[in-house]
Amino acid sequence: MTQQNTGGGAGVRTGPASSKTLKYARVINSPDELERVEAGDKLVTTNHEVIRKWAEERGAVPATVAGTEHPETGTLGALRFDFPPLGDDDRIRHVSWDEWFETFDRRRLNFIFQETTKDGRQSNFFRLENPERESA
Repeated sequence: MTQQNTGGGAGVRTGPASSKTLKYARVINSPDELERVEAGDKLVTTNHEVIRKWAEERGAVPATVAGTEHPETGTLGALRFDFPPLGDDDRIRHVSWDEWFETFDRRRLNFIFQETTKDGRQSNFFRLENPERESA
């Protein structure tokens, strides 16, 4: 496993299962950098402030999928965001940002996302990727 150092104390996690998307995505290390992205750009970050800002701008709440927890390690299962309308899926369980980020970091995930679509509309596209294995 290698970690691409992108400055500012941040980095994108890379490994044998890194996706092609990651190869072409623009690395975002701080929320300020989001103001300078082009419509439709694929972006990637591990920065908690960037992820939280992105989610909160969309009214999304950190969540996990009930029944996917890992009791042996005490960690959350599948990480998600609950987008408005909130609570319309009874399998989604809201969690704290601390729990969400602890699991995100423990699993060494990357947050691949878009700010806007190519036509400039706000995008809710995101994917979590673990470059060490096929599925995150």
